[in-house]
Amino acid sequence: MRVHICAVGRLRAGPELTLINDYKTRFDRSGRALALGPLSLTEVEDRKGGGPAAEAALLSRACPQGAFTVTLDERGKMLSSPEFAQSLARWRDNGHQDLAFLIGGADGLSADLRQMADTSISLGKMVWPHMLARLLLTEQLYRAASILAGSPYHRA
Repeated sequence: MRVHICAVGRLRAGPELTLINDYKTRFDRSGRALALGPLSLTEVEDRKGGGPAAEAALLSRACPQGAFTVTLDERGKMLSSPEFAQSLARWRDNGHQDLAFLIGGADGLSADLRQMADTSISLGKMVWPHMLARLLLTEQLYRAASILAGSPYHRA
């Protein structure tokens, strides 16, 4: 199952991008044997300032046709790392060829986009900057692959 992160905003060179690329590489390596990956990141930018509605249209176009969609939203379901790993395995085992995680901009995701998604998850009760949400998600994807592979990376 190919995994996509579709996010609003451009991530510039810096420590966040370095870490995201590191976790992406780790996920691609460990996920391959589990039929997970590769992981791709698509960035969209609303240059006209249309807000969440315009960003939703851009994210929808960036999302692969027929993908199982997961929004990252503070109102979403909070999962432990093992629960997230089991969700990832379940989505893969249900025959989804593409899985897309949608991350909104500074003002979050539009209500229409949240309703359209197959499910919604939260990274916790705190709100994270959308750039850090990408980093947290890529780390959790790698952690999930490690859990599914029985690797000692996750210590519960």
